[in-house]
Amino acid sequence: MTDQPPAPSPDLAFALELADLADGISLPRFRATDLRVETKPDRTHVTDADLAVERALRGRIEAERPGDGFFGEESGRSDGGGEGGSRRWILDPIDGTANFLRGVPNWATLIALEVDGVPTVGVVSMPAFGARWWAELGGGAWGRAKGEDPRRLRVSGVGELADASLSFQSIDQWRRAGYLAPLLDLQDRVWRDRAYGDSWSYMLLAEGLVDIVAEFDVKAYDLAAHVPIVREAGGRFTDITGGESAWNGSALATNGRLHDAVVAAVAEASR
Repeated sequence: MTDQPPAPSPDLAFALELADLADGISLPRFRATDLRVETKPDRTHVTDADLAVERALRGRIEAERPGDGFFGEESGRSDGGGEGGSRRWILDPIDGTANFLRGVPNWATLIALEVDGVPTVGVVSMPAFGARWWAELGGGAWGRAKGEDPRRLRVSGVGELADASLSFQSIDQWRRAGYLAPLLDLQDRVWRDRAYGDSWSYMLLAEGLVDIVAEFDVKAYDLAAHVPIVREAGGRFTDITGGESAWNGSALATNGRLHDAVVAAVAEASR
């Protein structure tokens, strides 16, 4: 198994170009004193950087991939010009907007290509950390810190819940979903629990530094870029019940060895 990334496919190369474009827009607006923040109808925030990134990336996709569909958090869906909508780019221009507007560097641009309902390309770019992760099906998962060579990502080999590190995102998510009791039970079973938050949790999992990530109230644009990265790093990615679709409003990502045990533990505590 090589530790050098293979030449990217045209789709992955395009996704990486989109990430470069996004970084060039978002990073100069991070901690800007004139950052404009609005509240959306769902009471979440959106900044001028969110809107500018999505506008630029959508424009590039529509110009260079006119047959592909599009789904972005801020501007919604477009079926593109292709037949049957088998290819769709899924974007979250700034995942972790609350962090971004408070000046916390834990935020990312998420870029994914979904083909026939399956995320096949994923790029997660965290320019405030100087880090990026990417994967395409069959090509492995890779990460790079600024100034360093790419490195292959591999999930951990932890096989027991008692030895596992869990990132649960937020207590409020689990409470609102009616899963607070399962969270507390799971917390009792694992070695360590933290809420690293947003994209970083999944990237820590892919790097083998966290073993379980689970959250609720998530959309396709929150998750699509993570799916190929986690899976190509050797992990599993489902909903909280173990269903193979990650578009059911919940997400469970693990190193694979722990997946069935986590699903069973959550189901048992939910009864």
